[in-house]
Amino acid sequence: MNTSDSILPSRSQTVIIGAGAVGCSVAYHLSELGAEDVTVVDQGPLPVTGGSSVHAPGIMFQTSPSKLQTKTAHYTSRLLSDAGVYDEVGGIEVARSEDRMDFLRRRVEWATSYGLPEPQLLSPQEVTEYLPLINEDEILGGYYSPTDGRVDGIAALQWYIEQSEADFYGDTEVIDLTVTDGRITAVETDRGRIQCDRCVIATNNWGYQTAQLADVDLPIAPVEHQYVVTEPMAELATTESNIGANTEGLEIPGNRDIQEHMSEGPNRPVGRDQDNSLYFRTHGDAIGLGSYNHETLSVNPQSMGTNTEDSQASVRGFTREHWEEPTHPNREKSAKQAFDELLPATADAEYAATENGIFVFTPDGMPAVGPTAEVDGLWSALAIWWTHSGGYGRIVAEWMENGVPRLDDTLVDTSGIHVRRFAPHVGEPEYFVDKGAKRYQQVYSIVEPRWQPSEHRGLRTSPFSHKQAELGAEFYQSGGWETSQWYDSNTDLVAEYDEAIPEQDGWESINRSPITGAEHLHTRNAVSMFDMTSFSSIMVEGVDAESYLQRMCSNDVAVDPGDVRYSLLLNEGGGILADITVVGLDDEQYMVTTGGGSSPGVHGTWLREHAPETVSVHVEEGAKSTIGLWGPQSRLLLQRVTDADVSNDGFPYFSAKQMYVGEVPVTALRVSYVGELGWELWAPVEYGERLWETLWEAGQDLDVRPMGAGALESMRLEKGYALWGTDIDTGATPDAAGLSFAVDLETDFIGKEGVQADRREGIDSILTPITLDNSTDILSSGRPIHGGGDAIGYVQAADFGYSIGESIVYAYLPTAYADAGTNVQIQCEGESYEATVRDEPLFDQEREKIIR
Repeated sequence: MNTSDSILPSRSQTVIIGAGAVGCSVAYHLSELGAEDVTVVDQGPLPVTGGSSVHAPGIMFQTSPSKLQTKTAHYTSRLLSDAGVYDEVGGIEVARSEDRMDFLRRRVEWATSYGLPEPQLLSPQEVTEYLPLINEDEILGGYYSPTDGRVDGIAALQWYIEQSEADFYGDTEVIDLTVTDGRITAVETDRGRIQCDRCVIATNNWGYQTAQLADVDLPIAPVEHQYVVTEPMAELATTESNIGANTEGLEIPGNRDIQEHMSEGPNRPVGRDQDNSLYFRTHGDAIGLGSYNHETLSVNPQSMGTNTEDSQASVRGFTREHWEEPTHPNREKSAKQAFDELLPATADAEYAATENGIFVFTPDGMPAVGPTAEVDGLWSALAIWWTHSGGYGRIVAEWMENGVPRLDDTLVDTSGIHVRRFAPHVGEPEYFVDKGAKRYQQVYSIVEPRWQPSEHRGLRTSPFSHKQAELGAEFYQSGGWETSQWYDSNTDLVAEYDEAIPEQDGWESINRSPITGAEHLHTRNAVSMFDMTSFSSIMVEGVDAESYLQRMCSNDVAVDPGDVRYSLLLNEGGGILADITVVGLDDEQYMVTTGGGSSPGVHGTWLREHAPETVSVHVEEGAKSTIGLWGPQSRLLLQRVTDADVSNDGFPYFSAKQMYVGEVPVTALRVSYVGELGWELWAPVEYGERLWETLWEAGQDLDVRPMGAGALESMRLEKGYALWGTDIDTGATPDAAGLSFAVDLETDFIGKEGVQADRREGIDSILTPITLDNSTDILSSGRPIHGGGDAIGYVQAADFGYSIGESIVYAYLPTAYADAGTNVQIQCEGESYEATVRDEPLFDQEREKIIR
């Protein structure tokens, strides 16, 4: 309901700031789920607010290497199609290079994996049958997705407003957010104060500014990009046009030409030329041309501004030099030159409307959604385009109402989109603006596997980093941490294990080294040291620590001091929020260990916000320096440097000791993520350098070696050990992930009802190991798996198993296909691979190497 002229309520259970594509979607879906008392406010008039939702051309290409991005896009297209505000004209991406043609083949594979209808490759002639204005000589082919299209932005916003039970107020500027005792309590506007229990920031271009009102640093970087609409073209003269009548009766901030042309729909497939960072669509009898093909034009996130009589807040003046000159650092041609070659009919066309429109990027290019860590009840729904807005609105609404992020009644993976995933430094404006600029440059680029940035490096390093650098560490950045993938000092091992390390070529070989295979095999045969400093420890202390952990953990974690228990953290729907180890230190003190990256923000905050007053939860991010000491010689090495008994009887598997390694006090855990005898040695960070030196010097005659994360990945897949964010996430349940052993239904824990429902209904698919029959290629994630002629799943994780001599794939397969011996086919890089389902673990099934 549009109540722009009414008096603002003094109280509302939920306030959504921003009435654009995302804010309206959240409001609509909250209403669908039965939420009452929802208020939406926006600084602009309704429905044409002046934000990016109304200046965008509305083009929707659904296919992405991300399953969630693809799924949210398809949901959005179906929702808006049913609403009558979506033109399903199809979408075509053209290739003007061989590399792009390879990329389009990947498009088909991703679309097949994630369930988009009828994706197909087109010949140049077939492309021009759909889009006759394209110069056939300029292209090698195209990718066609028939359900792609264009959303009518203004009509969609009006539909949301009319269909939602929420109350909408335009011309209402938010000037402050009131936070009391760490919780959102009110939204202050220029028209009055609204008390609330929860608040959603859906202001996109203004996301950073809005969050700052609550002293929250959200890394939302606004940037400009260009769009023009030609005057009517003779080649499209037979097409009807409503230009001049599309926005009649609407209040339009600034220049009406932009909204008038954006409201004119296409009658041919939408298109893009990613080789030149361009996209295009028809606007009745004209063509709209969009360009990322220029240097990044970053906008100060602290001064986005508001609408004026002359301009919309999220539109800047068109800069012709960026259209006509090649200013993009990775493109040789200007936007105009590339368009003139691809669409010759536009070469001499005049422009009826032009803009530099603003939209936003996060440092990793993914949305930022979910509850913020800093303020209870404050939610983020930011960095989302029209393409995915319907889907993410549904996810956020489900999360808010039911405590579980879902889409189409299915659990979804939030590991890559959670607003809490960002490391502490990411909120610094210079950092995230630079990162956003890089993402803008890459938006249509072919980003190679394991690509690494060159800027803002060395922010977070372990105490071992200079030792690792001396050993030739190849550092990759993850969560701001510099983590070694392999070591050049181990080059000699490649010759030693040469016959067991098959050559890799093609796409998956990029930024990969055979040294990782050598480190893998050396660890299986001798002893290696692995830097785990980026991993997180969380200290849980207090008189009620045990009962609290029982409530939080899926397993029975009533452990005695010195015991270690593997468990899961689940959300209310039974989705896997984290896998953890719980270490009993004494009766009222526990150490919880989990991964690095987003773990401190996501998992640590989850534990902290559920803790009673009688329990202290302290996330020790970067406070400990940790070494994984693994391999059959690890006991001999460790015993040399400690007086503690590390024999199998004195220090059994899955137990812990507080002891000394040389002079260094450590908490030693006898656990192994690589399936070998070994320990994790956790020490205060100031002791880290001495810990490394002590082990290194004592192990020289045992040929101790450093080991990188590349070897860790292949070794853990051989053992079937899950990795959160890759194999397991909030989109998977314990039974589907093969982790039923980590669930004890005799205890009461968050997510228990979800697990029980899963077992009553039965699981549809299960995480399953597969090996290639006649190939040593390493496959890429997201590629489709076929059984009986149908797509039945996709590659979740893959690597070569150097100990078993086979290429490994893990995938969630329907239970009917999950029995060992079942034959399947996997499509990757245009090839079809025969493969066989296997029992797990693939390596050391009797667990003799771990428990000896």
